[in-house]
Amino acid sequence: MPLRISDLLARSDLALSVTYDVPPRLLDRTIEAATVSDLPVPGKWLQGGELLMTIGLLLPSDPAACRAYVRDVAEGGAACLALGLGQGLPYQEAPAPLVAAAEEAGLPLLTVPDEVPFIAVTKAVFDARADEQREALHRAFATQRRLTAAAAGDGLRPMLAEWTAATGVGAAVLDPLGRLLATGDRAQHTPPPQARDLVERVAARGLRGSASSTAGGQQLEVQPLGARRLRGLLLLTGRPDDAARSVVPGLVSLLSLELERRHLRDEPERRRRSALLSELLAAEDPAADRARDMLHSVGLTADRVRGVVVEPEGGGEAADDAAGESAAAAAQEMAADLALAIPGGLVRVTGTGPGGAPGGLIEAVVGEDLDVRDVLARFAPHRPAGIGPATAPEAVRVSLRQAAGLLAVSRSAGEPAEARQSQASRLLLDLGDRRTLHGYADSVLGPLDLADNGEELIATLAAWLETGGAWDATSRRLGVHRHTVRNRLDKAMDLTGRRLDDPDDRFDLWLATRIRRGGAAAAGTGGRPASPPPPTRPGR
Repeated sequence: MPLRISDLLARSDLALSVTYDVPPRLLDRTIEAATVSDLPVPGKWLQGGELLMTIGLLLPSDPAACRAYVRDVAEGGAACLALGLGQGLPYQEAPAPLVAAAEEAGLPLLTVPDEVPFIAVTKAVFDARADEQREALHRAFATQRRLTAAAAGDGLRPMLAEWTAATGVGAAVLDPLGRLLATGDRAQHTPPPQARDLVERVAARGLRGSASSTAGGQQLEVQPLGARRLRGLLLLTGRPDDAARSVVPGLVSLLSLELERRHLRDEPERRRRSALLSELLAAEDPAADRARDMLHSVGLTADRVRGVVVEPEGGGEAADDAAGESAAAAAQEMAADLALAIPGGLVRVTGTGPGGAPGGLIEAVVGEDLDVRDVLARFAPHRPAGIGPATAPEAVRVSLRQAAGLLAVSRSAGEPAEARQSQASRLLLDLGDRRTLHGYADSVLGPLDLADNGEELIATLAAWLETGGAWDATSRRLGVHRHTVRNRLDKAMDLTGRRLDDPDDRFDLWLATRIRRGGAAAAGTGGRPASPPPPTRPGR
């Protein structure tokens, strides 16, 4: 227990007494240390919580000066002031101005009798502090033993329950995405909302550090868990005392050990799910019901899924045997992390990476609604990754193939590249230089730009190409008769010298109209489509 002023007053051997009717709340102040000073301004030499003793050698006698002296002591953080009395000393009783100043400032003022030397008070304070620290050490050892015994049991919860019972501080273990894995309180099912930002900040740093904050008057602390990689997070709710604080590193170590043990124990299940993914992808044309049942068996119930391909460290580089083994191990570790974060855990590592590199590629199947970019930012940061379009479960092979094709784009862009069914052309056009693309479009459509109704001809051509050459659909889109559509296109072909039944001409016209519609991103616009200004006729 902490040493309080009331504890010192209860010591008969010290014979301390108060000089005025001190409120009980002031006598509950904790004494951290004892010191002696007869300086007229001792406040700057204090650290806080001291019992400051003085014989009053330089103590002022007028009330205003006494108030300034007491105010300096109080602002320095002293818990109380003690005046030594006795023969040969300046005072045989506490002077009235000092008593009045102490009472006014709310600073307890004690007197030390002549027969009690200051060193006796000092020894009493430090003996009590030593006893307090010894008791805290015993409690820390006892708590550590309880945690160690709980660690020999099954799972995380016994350790968290023992911790909370011993310290009164709430504890929960979260996975790297902030989802609750275990708690010492059976009633708690989700982390407190105010802890979300703190958890995300620590998780983003991996094993590099912890963080704490106070939210809503509640002390929160987050510690990373894991040996070589982040396996989870410890969330403490409450303010540990000194004894509990000394046990926190041991709790972190035991929880990390349990999570690493769980990681190894889950390896057969990860292998099973990896094999299930391989089985799903092995079939050239799997039945829809069969594919859906396979996904449902691992808890992936989304109606549409998408393929994700990640190139791990070393996955795209040639390597010797030792480096190859290291790259393969890193790929397996990253795949295990992704399997933990992705609902269903359908993740596998292919045999080799691009060009036969030994690191391989990581392939995963995820639900359409999953925020894949957030998962990749957390578990595969700065690694090339492709995200395929959402498809039915039986067609996920196609989505994975498209995702793999985006790895080169991702390497160039420095972020995951995502394919959508309606944006394949946009993706290709965004890779080109803006000036080059628009120069190409101008060379193809330039003759139409010079025509009196050039914009009308280009709009009709674009609509016809987008509808796959359907005359009726084009006329409905433009609100004109199909013969008008045909006449406009005949004129456009006459002006450009192209033929709609020639595949090369048709592709050139389609690409040019796509570029004009904003398929190529403008430089410095963050990838937003930009349309060039319409060309002007000569002489205008």
